Amino acid sequence: MIYIFNIYKVCFVYIYFVSLLGENLREFFDQSEILSILHGFNPWWSDKPSTVPDFKRLAFEPCCNYLEDNTMKRAILLSGPRRVGKTTVLLQIADQFIKSGRNPKSIFYVSLDHPMLKLLDMREILSLYNNSVHPEGKETFLLLDEIQYSKEWETEIKLLVDHRRNIHILATCSSSVVHRERLAESGVGRWITVPIPTLSFFEFVHIRSESFPSIRETLRPNDLFDFSPSEFIDLAERFRGLLPVFQQYLLVGGFPETAILKNIGLCQRLLREDVVERVLKRDMTALFGVRNINELEKLFIYLCVHSGGIVAHKTCADALGTSPATVANHLTLLEQANLIYRLPPAEMTGKKVLRARNKYYLVDAALRNAVLLRGEEILTNTEEMGVIAETTLHRHLFAYYYRDVPEIVYWRDPATQKEVDIIVRSSNYIFPFEVKYREKPNLSSSSGLVTFCRLEQVRKAFWVTKQDRDFGVTVFDGVEIKHGKPTQFLKIPAHILCYLLGQAERLLWK
Repeated sequence: MIYIFNIYKVCFVYIYFVSLLGENLREFFDQSEILSILHGFNPWWSDKPSTVPDFKRLAFEPCCNYLEDNTMKRAILLSGPRRVGKTTVLLQIADQFIKSGRNPKSIFYVSLDHPMLKLLDMREILSLYNNSVHPEGKETFLLLDEIQYSKEWETEIKLLVDHRRNIHILATCSSSVVHRERLAESGVGRWITVPIPTLSFFEFVHIRSESFPSIRETLRPNDLFDFSPSEFIDLAERFRGLLPVFQQYLLVGGFPETAILKNIGLCQRLLREDVVERVLKRDMTALFGVRNINELEKLFIYLCVHSGGIVAHKTCADALGTSPATVANHLTLLEQANLIYRLPPAEMTGKKVLRARNKYYLVDAALRNAVLLRGEEILTNTEEMGVIAETTLHRHLFAYYYRDVPEIVYWRDPATQKEVDIIVRSSNYIFPFEVKYREKPNLSSSSGLVTFCRLEQVRKAFWVTKQDRDFGVTVFDGVEIKHGKPTQFLKIPAHILCYLLGQAERLLWK
């Protein structure tokens, strides 16, 4: 009893001290120290030059447009995994606004994961800025990096959006839990989310200054269904030089910092340290209160090995020596931390899935390669490359169809075990994708893709291959939609499809 009493006593003293610290924070350190940090984040306040990369992510333009739109009174949330360039987008926007003639002191960038700034709430930071740098009431562009680390940020942003008409807010977040759960109440109608996934293959080509094909900038994958045989030959020739670049992209992935490096071993070490370990060992503890990090790490490694596979909670729990409930909880956390994507099974023509078992993909195949130490030797491993290509295609489909808010699912026939890897569908369309990243793929009338299209009367389907000789549209007898029109199957090389999807992402935010 004495032991328990002492624990409660210690806890009470700790809570009291933290409360006292929050109420009288300025008594513990000088405001000049905080101001010094804020000036360090914003060198343009003192007319000091700031250096930002020339390459701009696709999210840069929509973020600029939203910030400058005075008719839209909402905060903007830039959400994506760690190390994909969110901070760079904020600094590039600051740089562009200053060069366009805006008052440098009206642009306020702050990284809220700074150790000292974590001790302050947003209201205190903004008050210090208004009292010392830029008066309240004047137009302000507030650039908040890693907003999830700020205390009670939801309430503060709500008040700013509702009552400060001259303030424009752009925030970044590395955890999707922010806009899925914590914004559910306070953020309704006050946020617009701009996703920033890892680099698409299109962006990868441009950040590395590789030669890119001369094609129509508005060309979309769906346009290819109307191509003639000669047009397919011409397009394949234009993309031929990008095939080895695509192989490199599959190895090092879409993180801007590592995309430009030539040393694969160094790339993988940086990914393990900056992305995987930081998220698993810091964010999971700080944001989600995870205590048993070892179990979470084991599950993540399991998903690296089985990326794109169906995960049965009981089977996974037995393999890892834990409980199905723990597996389910940790899968949710990894998804919220932007490390994995989840694909539920498709429901067929009104039939419910009784035992829904999800497939899981890593957000970028390079994470799998880094954790499992896969180097250039996997380029000749058909099974490995199939997993990597499928993971990469899913990233592109998720980003390209984001604005439509579709279902992204998979299909498997329990009787025959025939399967379709990825299906994107909404009320207006359904597009199935089957990945066969190998030298000699075989699209036959008995394949899972053809079977699914026959059952669901799909108009257009994609058969994703490796070589550019597998390029063109084919049909099968007995596979048709209403009015007797045959289903079209587009055989398309993965590097061409991913490039076109990446290029077309820009059109979503115009």
